Amino acid sequence: MASIKVRKNGPLLVSGDDVTLVDWNGEIYPIDTRPCVLCRCGASEKRPFCDGSHNRIRFEAAEAAPKTR
Repeated sequence: MASIKVRKNGPLLVSGDDVTLVDWNGEIYPIDTRPCVLCRCGASEKRPFCDGSHNRIRFEAAEAAPKTR
């Protein structure tokens, strides 16, 4: 089973063996390490993967996901 964890002011942590990353053109990105981390700040030079740039630019997420009832 795949899971995606939103890290506070950081990337998306994607875990699971059944994950395939596909762009809007249908091209598959190879995932070299698992779990993988996807950029959320937009500053990574390895997009769509995270390179730690969120720390350098002091990225702050707008808000947390709303709680479900």
